[in-house]
Amino acid sequence: QGLLVESGGGVVQAGGSLRLSCEASTSVISIRAMGWYRQAPGKQRELVASITSEDSTYYADSVEGRFTISRDNAKNTVYLQMNSLNAEDTAVYYCNGDLLWGAGPVNYWGQGTQVTVSS
Repeated sequence: QGLLVESGGGVVQAGGSLRLSCEASTSVISIRAMGWYRQAPGKQRELVASITSEDSTYYADSVEGRFTISRDNAKNTVYLQMNSLNAEDTAVYYCNGDLLWGAGPVNYWGQGTQVTVSS
């Protein structure tokens, strides 16, 4: 198991919602900053949303107003709440974190979780 583990992906109908989770392993001391990325077939990986250690957030124009990124520091987990999903949101979603763990700071990618929106 890696330093970051995503969960919450699945198949949902257009207009539905999903919440993705990115949980850091117990060896991670803290998550400094986290980004959620996605990669659709034949497309480049793109940044969807990010959150800093000061809870400053960023959203891509394509998800602004529909997605919400949040963090629970006590659980060392970052979430991506996705509402009003449409077919264009279908992709593998990855979390990427700037982490502090026993060996020092590290940037780490999760393994990805598939989100499929059916029309």
